Amino acid sequence: MIKKLWIKYKEIVMYLIFGVLTTVVSWLSYALFTKIIPNFSIGKFAVSTVVLSNVLSWICAVLFAFVTNKLWVFDSKKWTPKLVLKELWLFVAARLLTGVVEWVGVPLLVLMGLDQTIFNIEGMWAKIIVSVIVVILNYVFSKLIVFRNKKEPDAANKSK
Repeated sequence: MIKKLWIKYKEIVMYLIFGVLTTVVSWLSYALFTKIIPNFSIGKFAVSTVVLSNVLSWICAVLFAFVTNKLWVFDSKKWTPKLVLKELWLFVAARLLTGVVEWVGVPLLVLMGLDQTIFNIEGMWAKIIVSVIVVILNYVFSKLIVFRNKKEPDAANKSK
């Protein structure tokens, strides 16, 4: 019974586990960057610690997520350069789309008043809300677009 449930729901369970871990990578790197990166200006443009920290945490999370999703969530075990480049391109493109949601969503929610500090981290409430939305969107894109051809049928199944 448990084995059947595991087989049926393994992908979703693994995605949730690695989704949580990816979120932890994002949050921890965000927290680190907000502590070590000061507000600064480039010419006339002010660069916000929150904005820069959010972008850098997104990059860390995407790199972690690609490897874990490829190997353990969607069982894409082939490492041929052509396939990896295709998967990486699609993965990054999908994550850029959801990255825009995160990059715009967190500062927007902060501007709308969700700027409460949690764990002594500015804007963390907004980060949590946007992270939940992003995890759901990322699963849909990974499942339907990036790793959709994860398992090739064997020769016996092709002839049927």
